[in-house]
Amino acid sequence: MPSNVSVHPSAIVDDGAQLGDGCRVWHFTHISAGARIGRDCSFGQGVYVGNDVSIGDNVKVQNNVSVYDAVTLEDDVFCGPSMVFTNVFNPRSAVPRKNEYRRTLVRRGATLGANCTIVCGTTIGEHAFVGAGAVVSRDVPAFALMVGVPARRIGWMSRHGERLDLPASLPNGGSGEAACPATGERYRLDGDTLTPCSSST
Repeated sequence: MPSNVSVHPSAIVDDGAQLGDGCRVWHFTHISAGARIGRDCSFGQGVYVGNDVSIGDNVKVQNNVSVYDAVTLEDDVFCGPSMVFTNVFNPRSAVPRKNEYRRTLVRRGATLGANCTIVCGTTIGEHAFVGAGAVVSRDVPAFALMVGVPARRIGWMSRHGERLDLPASLPNGGSGEAACPATGERYRLDGDTLTPCSSST
């Protein structure tokens, strides 16, 4: 590991795990040998990271989150306290299903709120925002704001994490635009697809 990785004495980082520059591993956390982790990531108290896990740069995994095998987190993902990933769709204690893991992908900049659940096999789009306690069982579009059980889209979020003044969808091929209240960056909604008006990232 790079010399500037900080690991609390109570944490376990298995031999073979790859952590990038500036990572911080806090109390009672376990990083498995096969994990591949980028730069400047933070893992709170009681976190578990499995072997078949890929994590990008600047990812924040808050307390009591288990990032199980078959999960990929791209750059700048936020995992709120006690949120849940699964990797088997129909688990039974008496039926081995390790060869049936369904892969989960969380794309760049997405936020997964406290106590939400991401059912395996789904993709969370770039900069999507899953509210606290939501249960996601289907793919989530980029920038979508998802709440409830099961999760449903109620609106759209900017890259800055501010709600946009747009409806959840526009029927009959309609379109509209709105600006982020914090940054002024403009977004265009076409039906069920939101895109930034500029190409900046």
